Amino acid sequence: MNTHKHHSWAEPYKIKMVELLRMTTREERLEAIREAGYNTFLTRSRDVYIDLLTDSGTSAMSDRQWAGMMLGDEAYSGSENFYNLVAVVQEYYGYKYLVPTHQGRGAEHLMSQILIKDGDQVPGNMYFTTTRLHQELAGGRFVDVIVDEAHDPESDFPFKGNVDIAKLDALVDDIGADRIPYVSLEGNVNMAGGQPFSMANLRELRAWCDKHDVAIMLDATRTIENAWFIREREEGYADKSVRAILREICDMTDGCTMSAKKDALVNIGGFFCCNDEETFLKAQNLVVVYEGLHTYGGLAGRDMEAMAQGIREAATEDHMAARIGQVRYLGHKLQEAGIPIVKPIGSHAIFIDARRFLPHIDQDDYPAQALAAELYIEAGIRTMERGNVSAGRDPVTGKNRRPKLELVRLTIPRRVYTQAHMDVVAESVADVYERRDEIKGLKMVYEPEYLRFFQARFEPLP
Repeated sequence: MNTHKHHSWAEPYKIKMVELLRMTTREERLEAIREAGYNTFLTRSRDVYIDLLTDSGTSAMSDRQWAGMMLGDEAYSGSENFYNLVAVVQEYYGYKYLVPTHQGRGAEHLMSQILIKDGDQVPGNMYFTTTRLHQELAGGRFVDVIVDEAHDPESDFPFKGNVDIAKLDALVDDIGADRIPYVSLEGNVNMAGGQPFSMANLRELRAWCDKHDVAIMLDATRTIENAWFIREREEGYADKSVRAILREICDMTDGCTMSAKKDALVNIGGFFCCNDEETFLKAQNLVVVYEGLHTYGGLAGRDMEAMAQGIREAATEDHMAARIGQVRYLGHKLQEAGIPIVKPIGSHAIFIDARRFLPHIDQDDYPAQALAAELYIEAGIRTMERGNVSAGRDPVTGKNRRPKLELVRLTIPRRVYTQAHMDVVAESVADVYERRDEIKGLKMVYEPEYLRFFQARFEPLP
């Protein structure tokens, strides 16, 4: 007789404070999305019921983080909180030098301006919007070297964030290693659906980079989440801590950019790290021009203190089990309803495959953008497009890039929503899916020069 009992799972925290939400009618939401030009980025948060726009800066901080805010040393120079942050980053990530920035793209700007020369090509495991733009503004060009499985939303390959070494070899054969300043390696690749790289692949990449004298610069934004997947999926890591795996990852790279608004559980902040003193001194100097003195980098002391505590809390098994578990809960509910999503379920979001959801809408009519708008109209759920709009235009041809992945991202903030919220999301997506044939594409009526997905405006097609 099987005597094993199933035990329910619950979050490893209790709620101390709540934010009251405003409920809206369908008519109010229709008016709001029209005013926003059918761009969810332009809607007001007061008009949103469940906000899945992003996991960037939207997490709930702990009581210890809030307590740390009271310890803010708001000195212009040499804030004690800066030195606390440096010590925590050195302990958990292992890099020698740190330059704080207001958020991740500030760090991307520093790194790109310092390391990239005009005409350089930067290989990476899939593009990210702001990262690629900073590379291009510095005179470089991004080259996708991710494994082919990453571009197939139906593939169950467990490490879709892996770098394809053969693609790196082909790039060297084409332009030479001296034109490659570094390999850009993202942990839990956002645009691929929150997909991790493996430690075995990183070792292989490290050997390749050593052979060709090329650096590895890590996008550490969600690398704690990447460490969780290595622990879960890769042989030999089941008994290792998330913290130990994180450090092993970082020890094989030469530096990183970090948006602390994700893994580190804060509302603002980031940093650039490296092990090379010359690079650090350049970054330390450049940050003064664009962000603030090198001991605050655009942040208040209290922000840096909350960041240090957030790193301690994030790099734990209990936190990561809850974080990944909630994402999987939503993913499984959507799969049960027959909704086409990117497989396997990733770390920070569920990505709906808009190509399969709306096969009747041409990609240049922005099906993912149309679906994101429709989900808002249906239930006040704010999501975001990760497809043709986000990919932008080819700088040479001026045409839409038309990426293979046309996705809507349902991004779950950390420690914010309950399973009941996830149930509402799943039911609402299913309701939209039932009437998917009624949804029409969009035409873009305003397009900004850079990062158009943030500010572009649309109108429905007739």
